[in-house]
Amino acid sequence: MNLLKEAIINRGSVAGEEILKVDSFLNHQLDIELLNAIGKEFKKRFEGKEINKILTIEASGIAIAAVAAQYFNVPVVFAKKVQSKNLDKETYKTEVYSFTKGRTYDVRVSKKYLNKEDHILVVDDFLAKGGASLGLIDLVDKAEANLIGVGIVIEKGFQEGGQLLRDRGVNLQSLAIVDRFIDGNIRFLD
Repeated sequence: MNLLKEAIINRGSVAGEEILKVDSFLNHQLDIELLNAIGKEFKKRFEGKEINKILTIEASGIAIAAVAAQYFNVPVVFAKKVQSKNLDKETYKTEVYSFTKGRTYDVRVSKKYLNKEDHILVVDDFLAKGGASLGLIDLVDKAEANLIGVGIVIEKGFQEGGQLLRDRGVNLQSLAIVDRFIDGNIRFLD
């Protein structure tokens, strides 16, 4: 997706050897025009697939999933990282390791919003080591729902997350795959 790659090159920055900062347009400040293009691209890539819900994880995935959901005309369900008093007592729970945050979270989804009749598209901003995606897939499995695929905005191809999902037979659609960082410059696989 050329528009996304241009944004990554022109407005993103590399921090160290493994961190790509895209907070100016994707996960802190939001470029709505770009998010709309991302939503349309996910719709195109999953065209003809039966999808009745999009599942993501708080916080960065919510905006992307919400914009994409308008093209699928489906609701968004997001896994919550914090147990709160207003979260239903009956939940599906899994552990997710966040590469960016360097910690493990218990994430939960109410059993009211995920069930075996659902056809789920998982959407998230980044795929690095696969922790968030694998955790969301675990929630889909616990609900006995049908995983249709995983849509990722930016995959770090030099980390193992994408390969883990592909090895499991997941229909993974990454809109931009970063091959590596060289002297602060970003190289794409595709």
